[in-house]
Amino acid sequence: MHSRRTVLTTAAAAAAAAALGTGTASAVPSPAPPPPRTTLDRLRRLIARMTPEEKAGQLFVMRVYGESATDPDPADVAANRKEIGVADAAELIATYHVGGIIYFGWAHNTRDPYQIAALSNGIQEAAAAQRVPVPVLTATDQEHGIVARIGAPATLFPGAMALGASGSVEDARQAGRIAGQELLAMGVRQDYAPDADVNVDPANPVIGVRSFGADPQAVARMVAAQVHGYQSAGVAACAKHFPGHGDTDTDSHVGLPYIHHSAEEWQRLDAPPFEAAIAAGIDSVMTAHIVVPSLDPSGDPATLSRPIVTGVLRRRLGYGGVVVTDSLGMEGVRVKYGDDRVPVLALKAGVDQLLNPPDLSVAHTAVVRALRDGELSEPEIDAKLLRILLLKERRGLFAAPYTSRRQVDRVVGVRAHRAAADRIAEGTTTLLRNDGGLLPLSRRRTGRLLVVGADPAAPTGTGGPPTGVLAEELTGLGFSATALSTGTAPSRELIARARAALAVRDAAVVATYDVTASSAQRTLVEELLATGRPVVQLAVRNPYDIALLDGVRAALASYSWTDVELRAAARVIAGRRDPVGRLPVPVMRADAPGTVLYPIGHGLRY
Repeated sequence: MHSRRTVLTTAAAAAAAAALGTGTASAVPSPAPPPPRTTLDRLRRLIARMTPEEKAGQLFVMRVYGESATDPDPADVAANRKEIGVADAAELIATYHVGGIIYFGWAHNTRDPYQIAALSNGIQEAAAAQRVPVPVLTATDQEHGIVARIGAPATLFPGAMALGASGSVEDARQAGRIAGQELLAMGVRQDYAPDADVNVDPANPVIGVRSFGADPQAVARMVAAQVHGYQSAGVAACAKHFPGHGDTDTDSHVGLPYIHHSAEEWQRLDAPPFEAAIAAGIDSVMTAHIVVPSLDPSGDPATLSRPIVTGVLRRRLGYGGVVVTDSLGMEGVRVKYGDDRVPVLALKAGVDQLLNPPDLSVAHTAVVRALRDGELSEPEIDAKLLRILLLKERRGLFAAPYTSRRQVDRVVGVRAHRAAADRIAEGTTTLLRNDGGLLPLSRRRTGRLLVVGADPAAPTGTGGPPTGVLAEELTGLGFSATALSTGTAPSRELIARARAALAVRDAAVVATYDVTASSAQRTLVEELLATGRPVVQLAVRNPYDIALLDGVRAALASYSWTDVELRAAARVIAGRRDPVGRLPVPVMRADAPGTVLYPIGHGLRY
């Protein structure tokens, strides 16, 4: 008789095998083989040389402002001094001995590929100059879709839910592999992706299209494929947000969400993608700042919960790799304890890396004190450090920590990669409704188009605005398209202007963004429909908008407003490509939320 853990591991291996296009678990990329004893001995000697301050520092992954490691802009120096007490990345490493640095666009770390590569090299040079030289694990959130810290000219791919709509594990794997190759060329060694959450709550404010979908097994296949893609390119992947952030209507950035799944529901809904990631050899797992009473009734968020991190993730699921927290600056982890206790409690729970604390001095001092006082045992901290150093060893940081402009030129944003992104995007656009065969639009009957609607701010460097991108692409496809941005909350004046503009055109394409019952976007669509002109609605984020737009005859979902997905949607609207995407989540009726309007797998063809 198989044990519960054996059954879980076998199921996870099968999911990972399916993601790799095989029917057997034998083809699953297994976790890295045990390192040679000589490697273990070398890394243990490195740890033995560290002071408590150096050991504590290696546990932190920290933000830092600036485009360069040693000579940032004066405004970035001022921001660093105010928030961290250092001038730049080099001083951050020298002062706190941090083991990782996370890149953000708003911190001015990701202007362009050459600058990112130079920043990465500068960070590694500063790390090599330490008393105990340890390379830094440089990381970022490059999920693609709506979360992309690095923009063009790097290649940008459809996000997770769009990939889920394609249903192609090969496309998910290829996107991860190419993205990983480009990150590596820029010196970024860890990507906080893929998102392994199963988005079963349409009202989820923080996950949504960052998830591959609402079917746990389908999500598991896509997660395993992306793990293999990223890590085959030499970049550490990170499955997040354990134990699963997909069924909440609270954003852990601003509050403490509760997941009310029973233990059996958690096993059925939330666990499969993480099991598949572990079976595929995932390098790291990120914890969530969520409370799951069925897994730990204490009320502690998962990040601080030993029953969840050690009991479930480590022991029950058998995960032996690096565990990293979600950002410790998020409100969800700060609600119950002070900033001095949070890092210590996270380490005691079983976490290895502490991501982006709000005050590094407070957090670092607290960990050093806990280590000196014995609250954190030195053998346990050394075990965490060994896991981190083994990850760095596995990803080549000790042997080859630097990159070059030549590597950037050979890999980042090259034509073949951009063509792959466009091809993958063509499999994602989903046609939800097409009453009377309105789509594809005819250049003869509807050649003069108004492209109107929401223009949410695009991730840095990912293009936009959506109405402009759609209008430009449709014009290139033979239409005469004019863009009019009305935003996500259009005023009465803008709505009236849009209606007047449509009166002298043949049809409208309206981009919608998370429409609600009281949304002015809904009024905009109603006013456009009142003109009697054909109206095509494109949901540029969550695909649920159509449930509130009864009069619309033609409705599509692109799952994001980044250029690669919008260009693909335009080609579908123009009839240059068939819509082949299928809903990876159900769309429920607005007047009866328990009733399915369009099920998982729904998608029309021409």
